[in-house]
Amino acid sequence: MDKVRIARPWRERLKWPMDKMGALCALVLLSPLFLFLIYKVRQDGGPAFYSQKRLGKNGVLFKCWKFRSMVPNAGEVLQELLEQDPAARKEWEETYKLKNDPRITKIGHLLRKTSLDEIPQFFNVLKGDMGLVGPRPIVEDEIKFYKEKIKDYYAVKPGITGLWQVSGRNDVSYEQRVSLDSQYVRDCSIWTDIVILFKTVLVVLRREGAY
Repeated sequence: MDKVRIARPWRERLKWPMDKMGALCALVLLSPLFLFLIYKVRQDGGPAFYSQKRLGKNGVLFKCWKFRSMVPNAGEVLQELLEQDPAARKEWEETYKLKNDPRITKIGHLLRKTSLDEIPQFFNVLKGDMGLVGPRPIVEDEIKFYKEKIKDYYAVKPGITGLWQVSGRNDVSYEQRVSLDSQYVRDCSIWTDIVILFKTVLVVLRREGAY
């Protein structure tokens, strides 16, 4: 598979220190909230964090971290739902998301609505698996939705936020999401990243497209 050539190679040299400093500052500023959320999430007896293998730059798998927003036996609950509810199964097959997801805990709904479940991914940024801005990390089963555009996804590091987040998020179709990811990669710039970061703050405050 041919690689996508990024038109502005200097962008990557600037983006690396910006991502590291941004992630470090965010973790310091959010540390009181971080500790509080660890306590709240663990109240149901499960772990505070959840990790899943996601595809990074060049297709390399990495552990993507989040605050756990689902019940500890989420896999069993999902399987039972998909077997019993054809509509839910169709929604899952088309988007890999559920608007009315029975797996989500009470604190989990708040975490997702406010995007606070993503805070642990700042550690992914410090480790170098992710950037602050980029396509959202996907699982291997989602490659089929990208088709030939998967090479665009593989060209950059996935991000905590991205063009999809500020363009409707879960309210847009998966096809539109793929198109937005491809558009970001081919038109990316430091200025684009800065604009997306500011827009993300507004989207999070308004809780747009989050569930």
